[in-house]
Amino acid sequence: MADMTVKMYTLSTCSHCRRTKEFFASQGIEFEFTDVDLLTGDERRDAVEQIRKINPRVSYPTILIGDTVIIGFQEIDIKEALGLS
Repeated sequence: MADMTVKMYTLSTCSHCRRTKEFFASQGIEFEFTDVDLLTGDERRDAVEQIRKINPRVSYPTILIGDTVIIGFQEIDIKEALGLS
């Protein structure tokens, strides 16, 4: 996994988002996340716009691993995108 950026759009109240964050932490994977529900005004609008470009349904979590988009906590897909067995 050579310097692969992991970004997530999440909700602070979402159990699937929480499980995804816990999964990355347990695997020692660095990741960035944005709790969209904690944003306001332009920041929130901009975040939703970014999500809509890659996930038209705007569901959470929306995960970006390099160029790979994964919607929801899909552990097998996440491991595959990260090159984990």
